[in-house]
Amino acid sequence: PASFAQARIWLDERIRFNPEKPKVAIYNMPFVYRLQSSHTLSVKHLRHALHLTVNKHPSLHTSLHFDIEKNLLMQRVSTHEDRNNNNMFSIIETTFETDEQLNQILHDERRNPHLFDLAQGLVFRCHVIYHEQISSNHILSDKDVLIFNFHHALIDFPSMKIFHHDLNQAYTTGQLLYDDNTNLRYLDYAVIEQQMSMTGASMFWLDALHDCKLSQPLPLPFDRYRLSSEHRSGRGTSISFDFGQHLSHHFLIHASSNSVSLEQLALATYYVFLFKLTNGEKDLCIGINTHGRYRDELRSIIGMFVNAIPLRCQLDPHLSFDKIAKRVQDNMINCIKYSYFPLQRILNQHPNISNPVFLDTSFDFVSSMIKDEKDEIMIGDSGFSLIPYSIKISENETKSKFDFILSIQHDLNL
Repeated sequence: PASFAQARIWLDERIRFNPEKPKVAIYNMPFVYRLQSSHTLSVKHLRHALHLTVNKHPSLHTSLHFDIEKNLLMQRVSTHEDRNNNNMFSIIETTFETDEQLNQILHDERRNPHLFDLAQGLVFRCHVIYHEQISSNHILSDKDVLIFNFHHALIDFPSMKIFHHDLNQAYTTGQLLYDDNTNLRYLDYAVIEQQMSMTGASMFWLDALHDCKLSQPLPLPFDRYRLSSEHRSGRGTSISFDFGQHLSHHFLIHASSNSVSLEQLALATYYVFLFKLTNGEKDLCIGINTHGRYRDELRSIIGMFVNAIPLRCQLDPHLSFDKIAKRVQDNMINCIKYSYFPLQRILNQHPNISNPVFLDTSFDFVSSMIKDEKDEIMIGDSGFSLIPYSIKISENETKSKFDFILSIQHDLNL
């Protein structure tokens, strides 16, 4: 069977977003790199290294299909025989001359819903983009661009560290050793996950969400009424702003002096903001994503482990903000402790829920160095830098899975 995480992404793409007429790809994961100055890369050797890496990690050539008889989403590792010896992933080579042309290619990798075929196990592609013309000796230079693009149903962000490590080893040595008999595979994880009882977690979530109206949306202000049966467009509007040095300093001091983490303080602030935005809604339930790699053995596997969980806050407006922050802290600690309990099992405890709309309001907190070592990778002796780029669809629109999300980025250099 497919894992709970795979099934959640697969279903979300089909239920919330129209699979027959998709407008924007919600779960494409492109990573765009440019060679550092004076560095070069052999595309021939890169092809070989990618073949070795994809062959080692089954998730990079796994298909997902719904078994009608079993009424279950199944995963199957594709082989060369399944593809009639065709590649288990695609490598595309194109050219660009202007920045506008390059941006158009980048946007297509991000938003094109037809790049992958989950039913066939085509879930990874490599796009080599040469500046002005394809190199006759197929050598990449620092003016060229390299894109690794994945479908999120089969891979998560922590998987990229493993992917980069093995790709570098395969490129450098021309081989990649692994043992299927001793290494835990993603398939094994999916089977074990289905069989685990998780009694303690089950009891926790039953209690945490007792009497919670999970299918009742937060009364957020809106500019157009949406029918419950209406598919989403995947389009939204994004507003970004900087806290500034003065406010950031006070935010850090407040968290430290009250012994709460920055994430917990930010979440408490978000709940208070939602309370005001909804004209005094006291029972606030939102969704957050957790990495799902709750055991050390899972940290070396490429796959999709992310779980979405509800975070409920029954806000008492008579409490001081510091007391609210403490309650949020206690609640978040407990919820994260049991965050391995799959969202589907949480929802199964509430069979009357037709639509878990709490997931439409979300929160995300990311701590990183703005100039992070994760933004640079090595392939052989060649260094690559990750290119940040906009996810805008048009001048005023951006890609969005949610009705409303607060995403906070904390620069650890502060």
